[in-house]
Amino acid sequence: MRETELADRIAALLPRAHADLAELVAIPSVADPRQYPPEECHRAAQWVADAFTDAGLQDVRLVRTPDGSQAVLGHRPPPPGAPTVLLYCHYDVQPPLDDDAWTTPPFTLTERDGRWYGRGTADCKGNIVMHLTALRALGDDLPVGIRFVAEGSEEQGTGGLEQYVVRHPEDFVADALLICDTGNATVGTGTATVSLRGLANVVVTVRTLTGEVHSGMFGGPAPDALGALIQALSTLRDPKTGATRVDGLDCEGLWDGVGYDEEQFRADAGVLDGVRLTGTGTVADRLWARPAVTVLGIDCPPVVGSSASVPPTARARVSLRIPPGTDSHVAVAALTAHLRAAVPWGAHVTVETESSGSAFRAATDGPAYTTLDQAMTEVYGKPMAYLGQGGSIPLCNILAEQYPQAEIVLMGVEEPQCLIHAPNESVDPAEIAHMAHVEALFLRRYATTGPRN
Repeated sequence: MRETELADRIAALLPRAHADLAELVAIPSVADPRQYPPEECHRAAQWVADAFTDAGLQDVRLVRTPDGSQAVLGHRPPPPGAPTVLLYCHYDVQPPLDDDAWTTPPFTLTERDGRWYGRGTADCKGNIVMHLTALRALGDDLPVGIRFVAEGSEEQGTGGLEQYVVRHPEDFVADALLICDTGNATVGTGTATVSLRGLANVVVTVRTLTGEVHSGMFGGPAPDALGALIQALSTLRDPKTGATRVDGLDCEGLWDGVGYDEEQFRADAGVLDGVRLTGTGTVADRLWARPAVTVLGIDCPPVVGSSASVPPTARARVSLRIPPGTDSHVAVAALTAHLRAAVPWGAHVTVETESSGSAFRAATDGPAYTTLDQAMTEVYGKPMAYLGQGGSIPLCNILAEQYPQAEIVLMGVEEPQCLIHAPNESVDPAEIAHMAHVEALFLRRYATTGPRN
């Protein structure tokens, strides 16, 4: 097949990609039975299994993972001596959140201003359609082996697939692992994500009194637990710049990949006019090379319904994102020690570890990255960019541990305008076409550039 013919096939398949995505988006596959029936996830899993069987994969099946979710696995053996590539995606989605904030129904694919809107259009059903389009464009001209996995509970973070990989490593053996759950720095810039932040979440509880007492009779000398908590939380940031400061952690790292324009970041993050960004250094430094603390929630009396009483107890959920090079266990210990020391007035304090996960940094000097760079350059007309991501994908660390010789690549159709996890999520259909073209080129060329087995 000539290279121009492959591009023409991708373009001709785009209407089918739209139809596929419309069907997938219409399935509210939120992997939380408290919000949506589990049957919806099963329906999405079966749709994926049927579609990839039709696209030429073999032994496509649904397997139950330890958290109760279903993963879709498939395989196509390699020609003799050829390498194998694993294609990853997930079919579960975030809940729509505030339905009233959506301009169009979240589970109806809607085209507007050149983009396709709906929950999961980018994260990650757009990547499912990308895989399908690449495989359909290649047809029988597929010179590498394929392993396929679609996860069913990625957004819930319950670890079902990670545990399944450890118990069934034979199902995921490959020379290159394409983890398609990220995307490009901007529309039109082919990008590989090479860095993921780790995670250290704790819950801190402060107690000062045996119970509530009248603030008029006792306020002043009676210690306010909420005030003590606020004071402790404030020490996690520099008072002038707002930069994260945790005793015992390096908070001055530098990012050496593609940058993130400050004005673009303000627009992407929805920062209000006149509000300053927190921290120092470049936006990329702050996002991908330094710890970042966020107070996710506080339990305390609400404004409406609160009484004239001194709060005896208060607690907060604190999240610390950590860059590669920072051990998650060290980060949890440092955050815990910092909060214990920062709570004033001798107040009683407990700090419970909620969750933790290691950061990830990909090795980019192997044949898979060289081949991907060539494909990105051909499709986008410029060399591949290298990006960090603030989120965490624990599966990457599990795969790196299980298959230390394999190259792990994070890529996909997402980009900042997609607004993943937010109302009005969307995808640029051109990115689906371009990234499907990139993947198809990669699969064709990796047959000769990858390892011979």
